[in-house]
Amino acid sequence: MPLHVEGLLAIVIFYVIILFVGIWAAWKNKNSGVKGGSDRSESIMVGGRDIGLFVGGFTMTATWVGGGYINGTAEYVYLPNYGLAWAQAPFGYALSLVVGGLFFAKPMRSKGYVTMLDPFQQLYGKRMGGLLFIPALMGEIFWSAAILSALGATLSVIVDIKINMSVMISALIAIFYTLVGGLYSVAYTDVVQLFCIFVGLWISVPFALVNPAVSDIGVTAVKKVFQTPWLGKIEPSDSWMWADNFCLLVLGGIPWQVYFQRVLSASSATYAQVLSFLAAFGCLIMAVPSVLIGAIGASTDWNQTSYGSVPPMEKDESDMILPIVLQHLCPPFVSFFGLGAVSAAVMSSADSSILSASSMFARNIYQLAFRQSASDQEIVWVMRITIFVFGALATAMALLTGTVYGLWYLSSDLVYVIIFPQLISVLFIKGTNTYGSVAGYVFGLLLRIGGGEPYLKLPPFIYYPGWMQEEKVHHMTKEVEHVVIQKFPFKTIAMLASLSGNALCSYMTKYLFESGMLSPKYDFLDAVVSKHSREIMDKTTLVGSDNIILAEMAPVRPMIGSSLADMFMNTEPLSDGEISPDSNNEH
Repeated sequence: MPLHVEGLLAIVIFYVIILFVGIWAAWKNKNSGVKGGSDRSESIMVGGRDIGLFVGGFTMTATWVGGGYINGTAEYVYLPNYGLAWAQAPFGYALSLVVGGLFFAKPMRSKGYVTMLDPFQQLYGKRMGGLLFIPALMGEIFWSAAILSALGATLSVIVDIKINMSVMISALIAIFYTLVGGLYSVAYTDVVQLFCIFVGLWISVPFALVNPAVSDIGVTAVKKVFQTPWLGKIEPSDSWMWADNFCLLVLGGIPWQVYFQRVLSASSATYAQVLSFLAAFGCLIMAVPSVLIGAIGASTDWNQTSYGSVPPMEKDESDMILPIVLQHLCPPFVSFFGLGAVSAAVMSSADSSILSASSMFARNIYQLAFRQSASDQEIVWVMRITIFVFGALATAMALLTGTVYGLWYLSSDLVYVIIFPQLISVLFIKGTNTYGSVAGYVFGLLLRIGGGEPYLKLPPFIYYPGWMQEEKVHHMTKEVEHVVIQKFPFKTIAMLASLSGNALCSYMTKYLFESGMLSPKYDFLDAVVSKHSREIMDKTTLVGSDNIILAEMAPVRPMIGSSLADMFMNTEPLSDGEISPDSNNEH
């Protein structure tokens, strides 16, 4: 395939625009937040907590609308055995933003947290915060990998370079751009990103629709022409698996640092909620061109195109259906603009996840767990170093895992079964402690990993009801792979087991210690007996406090006279008043 100079020129132009906007935003807001007394590191993580509705709405929408979103949606609409019925991401993540805005944005923003892990460390201690950092980090790495994989696939369509090389080049660009500076750069470039996606795709769609090789997508939606109808259908035997995946997207899309970074940067708790609702609407709007492009791919006689007679599916290139449609079904000037715009747009999504992972490590692991006396400049340099490390990890995942949509599902799995029930517990359930948190973590992890993961070639050791083995044939290599399919909703079961395990073990250990059945010396996590423990309390509470007296180490007395609902449910996060950061420590 020849080198398309026009395509490369388009990419370079869009890259320069986004890089310029990022540098300008960093320069424009270099003193924002710092003047108000905030540290430079905190300003990088959450800005000056003054993100308005316009920029905030764009950046929160762009949190999800990246390479994985647009390429993955088009991929699943195109795939014959799936179709629109299985492209759950647009509705799933839109509903996720609505649920997040209704129940989670307000309590998190009201308490003034800096990262998503702050409430976990505040209630469960720094060691538990470190454990919860692992699935949170993996989620961000998977997400970044999906973005880089999508960008690499797009570049490989324009230029005759291998996928691996294009992913590495894309990663280097994203990592370099992330170092330009902080959340302000990310937020302002997200405005350009969404504009590029909207204009680039909508310019291309009409030209692709009128291409002579494309049949009427209204006909191919319900009738078989070149392949099965692109609307798809859900077989009764697959309904539980469909519901499991949908719950994963809706609920597993909430406990992400990349989401809460926007929530915590909002100028108020109410603004944080409004931003979530605006982003939900934006996600649905931005998915429309991707759905149409997937439908166009399913309605195309590829023998009449420059792509060749073999459809993308039979070349195992379904994940590249969006750039393939733009390249082979649109005029050159249109496809170059569309591909260049999409390439530049999805690049700016990578910095969000890498910055989120770096923020959690620098604050919750390095600063709060190991170096509480670290200077602000030291934290900033830790963030810069970890940006390189996490960028390399994301690149490795992008090179080792096949489908973009598979990377996308993986990114939510561990977050869904481990972090989401922990977030529910720490915000809304009274009396949970570190012992329950550990138990819930282990329950969720074992039940999820036990179900296996085909995308990682991880065999199951728990065979849930309804499991079956399928043969997956790779069309190009003719290699046959035997894959175990779990049709039981085991991910949701793992999440519920983690949630109930946390509550039950917390109440059990609390009863054992407070009743005297277990000696206080066995409270090795300082989770029940020690009311004012260095392990439980947040750094901001204990800084310089070396005079805690023995009387304050007395067991916590159980509340008498409260209603059953008040004993187990914490309704303070949903109240209208501001909430003290220390309120959850009284358990």
